[in-house]
Amino acid sequence: MLFGQSVFQSVLERLKAEDETDEDAEAPADHRVSGLATGLAFDVMEGVSAASQRVGQAYFDNLEFDPAAAIAEEPAAAPPPEPVMPDHLARIAPEEIAAELAIAAADTQQTLNEKRRAFAKANHPDGVAEPFRDNANRRMMIANLLIDEAMRRPPPN
Repeated sequence: MLFGQSVFQSVLERLKAEDETDEDAEAPADHRVSGLATGLAFDVMEGVSAASQRVGQAYFDNLEFDPAAAIAEEPAAAPPPEPVMPDHLARIAPEEIAAELAIAAADTQQTLNEKRRAFAKANHPDGVAEPFRDNANRRMMIANLLIDEAMRRPPPN
């Protein structure tokens, strides 16, 4: 059967042969669907599916969970604790920030960029609580200004 034919052609011939045998047989049973080789089984009582009678309950049957009890048992959420400002965010004077950066005349473009990244990692406004973002923003602006000025200086001889 497969010799001289493609797989597709052999499958079509097999399906045609099955259809011919089905037509020769008696009328199909009520529980069979045309084209399916097996019957379908359902949880049926008195002609009505048991699950269809409890549409909203079907999900909870599998969870062993009482939704009404869960709503009643939810505790009131405690207010979040007040954030505490880190000590370094209180230092916003340019002299204090320059001391933290420790910019030296021997610093290269690469070392200055590394200092900028390290400072931003610890002080970026997106990484601190909302009440302290103004201080973090001011610290970042001053640090960027100091590093940019150091980068504009001519390199040491």
